[in-house]
Amino acid sequence: MKTQVSREPFGMLDDGTGVDRWTLEAGTGPDALRVRVLTYGGIVQTVEAPDRDGRSGQLALGFRDLASYVAHGGSHFGALVGRYANRIAGAAFPLDGRTYPLTANDGRNSLHGGPRNFSRVVWDARQIENGVELHRVSPDGEEGFPGNLDVRVSYTLSSGPHGGALHLSYDAHTDAPTVVNLTNHTYLHLGGDGSGSATGHELRLAASRYTPVDDSGIPLPGAPAEVAGTRFDFRTARAVGGPYDHNFVLDGGVSTTPRPVAELYDPASGRALELATTQPGLQLYTADHLDGSLTGFSGLPYGPAAGLALETQHFPDSPHRPDYPSTVLRPGEVYHSETVYRFSVRPGEAGAA
Repeated sequence: MKTQVSREPFGMLDDGTGVDRWTLEAGTGPDALRVRVLTYGGIVQTVEAPDRDGRSGQLALGFRDLASYVAHGGSHFGALVGRYANRIAGAAFPLDGRTYPLTANDGRNSLHGGPRNFSRVVWDARQIENGVELHRVSPDGEEGFPGNLDVRVSYTLSSGPHGGALHLSYDAHTDAPTVVNLTNHTYLHLGGDGSGSATGHELRLAASRYTPVDDSGIPLPGAPAEVAGTRFDFRTARAVGGPYDHNFVLDGGVSTTPRPVAELYDPASGRALELATTQPGLQLYTADHLDGSLTGFSGLPYGPAAGLALETQHFPDSPHRPDYPSTVLRPGEVYHSETVYRFSVRPGEAGAA
């Protein structure tokens, strides 16, 4: 069954730029998967999927209006981030014998591409089969990054007998050597937006190592550490707990097609998420900066761990780490990555209320 795609106005920025909302819907009735995407920031505003009783719920943290996204963009709810997701130490990086200073926005470091990153701009959009494609050219020198970077990101849905899936595909090319690391920063609570802490969700990761970091989130010198015997061991599913804001080294490294790397399950609702990606890393962030001062889509305040971000990406500070998979992109090359979020439900356990 083809995905239904529609577009509607969502508001206007102070400079008069209009923002649209695209709605993608796969499947019918209570089994439908519905996702809403904004042209502002490439934001995934909503993800609606059924629980084990067939009741649809809104699973993504976010806001009902454009003004709130603009005012609280630092939380990156649902956002497409780049040019460089995660952190670059000292807000500068070396490339081909030259050092490129960046805009610091996380202490002395650059985070997610700087204060005016991809989540803070309006993207061009066009309908494609089963979804929408966003397009933007990031100009040479934006936030200090070299090269004109031409970026296309597609959001498409598919449906199946056991649930639906959101597919994100990223492509970019440049006219000068640069670094690129793109991801999506959607926070999910499989019990539904506004359902309290997500630390009881059960998580499994295909990751035998992780990158220990300093107090500013920059990886420490040396090789990634083994997860065995630590609180970072999610090779067998267990409750998330927390807090976490760490990169996990996914087994298998960079791949040409998405392979399963994570499973997230909410025992209360029965909703499950299987995550597949071509990327070598996954940043688990339990959103512990949320302190109840922001009111989300549900009308309820967001406290610590109101949602979990599972950000598929390259490793933080890779431009300073030749031992990590490279994030360098040169003219004539194509940056490409894919991530798939597949939603399903599991039956209740025997004896469960």
